[in-house]
Amino acid sequence: MDATGGMDISSIRVIGAAVTPAVMVSACGILATGLDNQIARMTSRTRDMLKEWRSLPEDSPRREVLRLEVGILDRRHRLLARAMAMAYGALISFVVTSLLYLSQRRFGVPDVLPVMSFAVGVLLLGAVALFALASLRLGRAALELEKREMFGVVIPAGSGGERRQ
Repeated sequence: MDATGGMDISSIRVIGAAVTPAVMVSACGILATGLDNQIARMTSRTRDMLKEWRSLPEDSPRREVLRLEVGILDRRHRLLARAMAMAYGALISFVVTSLLYLSQRRFGVPDVLPVMSFAVGVLLLGAVALFALASLRLGRAALELEKREMFGVVIPAGSGGERRQ
C-alpha cells in the first residue's frame, strides 16, 4: 500500500502476475473440454458411417462417399487430437509459470523464466487455434462431399478424402 492507503503499482503488478497464469489455466481447461467434445462427436460419426458402409451393397456409390468422408474425419480427428495435446501443454506451461513466479523470492528464480514459460503457453495456444482452423476447413470438405452426393454430382473414385503424399 502507498501513503494514501491505496495499492501501489508494484502491488498491482504482483497481483496481475499471480492471477494471469491461473486465468490461462482455466481457459486451457475450457478449450480442452471443447476439443474433447469435438473429438468424441467425430469418433461417433465415424462409427456410424462405418456401420452404414458395411450395410451397403458392394456396388453402392454411397460407399465411395462414405470412404472419402471417413478419411476426412480421420484427418480432422488427428488434427484435433494434436490441438488437445497442445492445449494441455499450454496448461502445464501456465502452471509452471505460476510455480516459477511463486518460487522467485524463495529460490531466486530469474525473472525471465516465468516470462518464457508464459510465452511458451501462449505459443501453444496459437498452435491450437491453427489446428482447429485446419479442422474446420476439413469439416467443410466433408459437407461438400455430402452436398455433391445429395444433388447427384458424380464423385470419382480416388478424389477428395485421402491424404495427399
